[in-house]
Amino acid sequence: MNRLFLCLFIITFYSIYGCKSEPNPFEIGKQHVGLLTDSTQVKDLKTIFINDSISKFDSGNTLSNSINTIDVFDKKGQKLLVLSPRAVSDSSAVIGSVQIMDSRYKTSENVSLLSTFKDINDAYKINRINNLINSVVVSVNEINATFTIDKEELPANLRFDRNLAIEAIHIPDEAKIKYFFINWNNN
Repeated sequence: MNRLFLCLFIITFYSIYGCKSEPNPFEIGKQHVGLLTDSTQVKDLKTIFINDSISKFDSGNTLSNSINTIDVFDKKGQKLLVLSPRAVSDSSAVIGSVQIMDSRYKTSENVSLLSTFKDINDAYKINRINNLINSVVVSVNEINATFTIDKEELPANLRFDRNLAIEAIHIPDEAKIKYFFINWNNN
């Protein structure tokens, strides 16, 4: 009888304490993209992406106050992410925005670069839609995300008037995502 309790104890203990799962390196949340967080500094990138390749960070031209981006590639050379520091400084700069370049990155609602407008609209509350020259930008505050949709995905009568207030009902369900960003600049 004691052996049975000991076995049950060991199984229970292992199932509670022994099965710590690793964080998903491709999960997108409001304050993280994989292992990146809204407080990750440039100097920490080599540790986070230890198995990947990172383009060299150049803090930019101090006269023009420009910010250079940092590209992250996987082992096969496929671009995963494009990172933009919040401010021009040095390796202590904090990542301010992340452009998702690889469809393996997904939100908890399974939204990725391969998703459609319907997927976004079904999963999240759309906070704002901006009408730009060649695209519309859909903002989702719930996950600090913006999704760019090419105007070619819209009906012809909505493509050319920049003053038109485009609403969610104007965007076809099957409209594809062109760009996907997580923005931490306002945090």
